[in-house]
Amino acid sequence: MGCVFGRASSSATRKKEKASPKPAPSNGSPADGDKSLGRPRRRLGRRTGPRQGCVPAPAAAEQLAAGWPPWLVAVAGEALRGWTPRRADTFEKLNKIGSGTYSNVYRARDTVSGRIVALKKVRFDNLEPESVKFMAREILILRRLDHQNVIKLEGLVTSRMSCSLYLVFEYMEHDLAGLAASPEVKFTLPQIKCYMHQLLSGLEHCHDNNVLHRDIKGSNLLLDNNGVLKIADFGLAALFDPRHKRPMTSRVVTLWYRPPELLLGATDYGVGVDLWSAGCILAELLYGKPIMPGRTEVEQLHKIFKLCGSPSEEYWKKSKLPHATIFKPQQPYKRCIRDTFKDFPPSSLQLVETLLAIDPAERQTSTAALQSEFFASEPYACDPSSLPTYPPSKEMDAKLRDEEARRLRAAAKAKGEVAKRTRTRDRSHRAGPAPEANAELQTNLDILHDLIGAKHLVFSITAEATHDNPCKCQE
Repeated sequence: MGCVFGRASSSATRKKEKASPKPAPSNGSPADGDKSLGRPRRRLGRRTGPRQGCVPAPAAAEQLAAGWPPWLVAVAGEALRGWTPRRADTFEKLNKIGSGTYSNVYRARDTVSGRIVALKKVRFDNLEPESVKFMAREILILRRLDHQNVIKLEGLVTSRMSCSLYLVFEYMEHDLAGLAASPEVKFTLPQIKCYMHQLLSGLEHCHDNNVLHRDIKGSNLLLDNNGVLKIADFGLAALFDPRHKRPMTSRVVTLWYRPPELLLGATDYGVGVDLWSAGCILAELLYGKPIMPGRTEVEQLHKIFKLCGSPSEEYWKKSKLPHATIFKPQQPYKRCIRDTFKDFPPSSLQLVETLLAIDPAERQTSTAALQSEFFASEPYACDPSSLPTYPPSKEMDAKLRDEEARRLRAAAKAKGEVAKRTRTRDRSHRAGPAPEANAELQTNLDILHDLIGAKHLVFSITAEATHDNPCKCQE
């Protein structure tokens, strides 16, 4: 690891401003900019003009002087505003608790405060600008959000030598998918209401701040031993403006939780994509297992139509979805949610019906869902502090996955095969950005500015604001 980035003390900030002259930008420094950001094979550090996501030359020079590496300042300078370095040896890795295609997650100890945190290590391919831009967008979005049901980004760690970046998060002991899959865990209706109320409250905050999560699923809903649920993993999240809609990629949301409009190729969508996923989560918690586990996009769409009914003729006409002519069924399907889930509590059926509406406009909003009969009727949602405490599961899950990976590699080697990479679980349904997502990024970072009618987003870099809350931005 290299430098850990967190908050600066107000006195230290004022002393540095007075004592440290601003270094002049040198050739090839982030102050030079780059007009060719969109070129997929461009290496960082070679710039010839202004670049999306950069900061003005004086600010870039200050960031370099503070210890930020040039490759990060070059593309993600705006996401770093207001944060200053801390020594790397103030974090101690304890053990690995998760892994993904592009990242690993570690449990670590902050040796200054003694707190346990989660370090998410993100690997970049040859410092490609587009890869760094994806991470910059996630950082910007996380800094924009401040809610008890949204995971908090507490700092950044970077390594000049390994070209990687660590995101420092508060540590959460469990995820909802892991608990739901455990045979020893049986959720009561008050528990389910408690979890859903927290999920919808977090989504309400995201949507009020013009953020779409675009990958709501059980494994991205983290829980601590105080019963608090937090929405995590904003890697596919995007900023949107309901007043000025822009095309976005449809290749988002994990397959089992992906709404029909995305499967049909929609690029003009809004909060309905997250609400559909929340509806799938609610039905899954009540049903005891995923309700629409498709293996392919075609099969997933078929399962949706069989359960939720096929779209009306009016919807087909007004939506003008790209894949409508390909996937429109010859015979309409009848909606059968109430028949399929007839054993659900009556108050829950209406909310499931609303959230799983085929027309995204009929899914309403997170605020409306929070005001539904489901939460207003007995038994009421329990208080998070009254939820049972479960034994740690993340560390054991990671250990089992690593052991399975080693076993598979050993078996492949015995057969004379060279296993360059072994996946420890099926990710065939995992969402990933499509190539067109790169074009989406070009306009997505500056949507923050458009939302407030200003040219620049200004993070709080005053001594007082930095001291009180390094992650909050001011508009």
